[in-house]
Amino acid sequence: MTRGDMQRTGWNKRLLASTRGRILALLRSENRTVNELAAALDLTDNAVRAHLLSLERDGLVQQHGIRPGKRKPHAAYGLSTGAEHIFPKAYGPLLAHFVTVISNRLNRRALRATMREVGRAVAADHLERWKGRDRRERIKAALDLLHDLGGLARFDERDGKQFIYGRNGCPLAAITAGHPESCLIVESLLSKVIGAPAKKCCEYGETPRCCFELARK
Repeated sequence: MTRGDMQRTGWNKRLLASTRGRILALLRSENRTVNELAAALDLTDNAVRAHLLSLERDGLVQQHGIRPGKRKPHAAYGLSTGAEHIFPKAYGPLLAHFVTVISNRLNRRALRATMREVGRAVAADHLERWKGRDRRERIKAALDLLHDLGGLARFDERDGKQFIYGRNGCPLAAITAGHPESCLIVESLLSKVIGAPAKKCCEYGETPRCCFELARK
């Protein structure tokens, strides 16, 4: 785990242990009004509103409709689409074990082909949105998709060549060290989204770095 990951994990744990974290946990199960949250947490309505305002500013909570009340309607609040990342998950270890089992059952050629097929399948879920867009727009879409998958990447161009880099930001960081062939998932994903072959040039070791060179048409 990188220092950045550790810092985010620590921040998430502190948040979830706080009153705001308790609000998020309640909203994770169902949307609730200020009154409902106040009753569940034994807080005043104003205290709940202050916490909700802070959580809205952080992009973790948003309003989800209106409910009728005795005297006036009440706003119902729920988690935003980006709030799930703060809750603990075991995807990394689970994915690593899954890839280990698959790699033990397949020969090298079949394993690499499987990784590429996974990348193409992920890209296929989004291709309709990018139909008709030019190369630059597709590169931007590829970066956004990697971000949505939990990665952090940037585009760079030098010496007439184009690259997509990611340091400590690969969505498959939990498995690339033990299974470098998993980088082929991202390679085929980028190739499909951008519409031109991407070739991995990743670096492994103590300071791993994702790298994919984009072919010119």
